[in-house]
Amino acid sequence: MRLTMLKCKLHSVRVTHSELDYDGSCAIDGKLLDLAGILEFEQIQIYNVSNGERFTTYAIRAEEGSGIISVNGAAAHKARVGDKAIIAIYADMDEAQARSYKPRLIYCNDQNGVERTANTIPVQMAA
Repeated sequence: MRLTMLKCKLHSVRVTHSELDYDGSCAIDGKLLDLAGILEFEQIQIYNVSNGERFTTYAIRAEEGSGIISVNGAAAHKARVGDKAIIAIYADMDEAQARSYKPRLIYCNDQNGVERTANTIPVQMAA
């Protein structure tokens, strides 16, 4: 059996650019790409926390340390500058790999700097 598992995510990034007239993609600060293990041209899912939009595109490299998260092309209709988003990447693996795999979780501040990293999510408790 093959399973699709979370490979990595950039949590709580802020959209810095929304460029309609640019090749469709999402430019991501090169430092964040490397830290999360996202390859240039790798498929990504973007979950716009601010407006509920969810869409697929691919990653391209933005200047390292710039904090850039630029939603480009047709996807620019789905995100505006200042929107909070989650960028998630998934990987296909067999069940044995999935049982031991730990994703790279990068939590960002409002300037898209790294606040903390993790490889687990705390258990959600009942209120």
